[in-house]
Amino acid sequence: MPLAAATAIAAIDSHAHVFARGLPLAAVRRHAPDHDATLAEYLGLLDAHGVSHGVLVQPSFLGTDNRFLLGALRACPARLRGVAVVDPATADDALLHAMAEAGVCGIRLNLVGMPLPDFSRPEWRQLFARVQALDWHVELHRESRDLFLAAQPVLDAGCALVVDHFGRPASPDIAADEGFAWLLGAAGSRRLWVKLSAAYRNWSPASLAPARDAARALLEALGPERLLWGSDWPHTQHRELANYTAAHAALADWVSDADARRQILVDTPAHLFKFKTGDNHDQ
Repeated sequence: MPLAAATAIAAIDSHAHVFARGLPLAAVRRHAPDHDATLAEYLGLLDAHGVSHGVLVQPSFLGTDNRFLLGALRACPARLRGVAVVDPATADDALLHAMAEAGVCGIRLNLVGMPLPDFSRPEWRQLFARVQALDWHVELHRESRDLFLAAQPVLDAGCALVVDHFGRPASPDIAADEGFAWLLGAAGSRRLWVKLSAAYRNWSPASLAPARDAARALLEALGPERLLWGSDWPHTQHRELANYTAAHAALADWVSDADARRQILVDTPAHLFKFKTGDNHDQ
């Protein structure tokens, strides 16, 4: 049966990006893309790898201009969900509800290389309250050394928290990484998820052991009901090190149990990202 006719979720890629050259860029950014990452190309990769659904995350270099992301979500409303970046000073209920109608189900705090916000300020407290009211989550991208400082205020605010890319450990020896240890210890909150994605952003691709060790530690601490898999396509700033096929294959190395992998690929993300498991996707 062709993938476009599927009646159930086969797998969900919980972390990818789409963009094009020439889009307005954020004034403060770590880099700018020199290539396009089109929706058509991404959907083709999903089809080629038996992945039925995907979650598009707003790239950091586009800042709070989510128009390209929202356009992609509206083009494939049953197949895609999104995570947006919003300015807490300008976000209001009408804006967030419009995003929710387009398929957004969370906001991202991409704080790598950035000063940590003062989450005690009224605009942040109001934004977190709106996130909760929409039954969204907060996605956090920050190096492990600052995970406690960046993540605990989100949890204290009562929000569901998704931590990107294994929690960005700084060392191949995860046992010596205090931030990663905090992440394992925070599993008891039951409002914390972690993405098994982009191992190449943490460790040398030449060694599979650190990612495998980290994944197994996270699996033991959180269980498959709190883990997600993402391709991190198109692997910005790491395109020479990664491709979709390798990213898709990596999960089997990280998580050997087939039932656990299915939960990570289907059940857990379907619930978190509000996919209807019996729906056809549209493209």
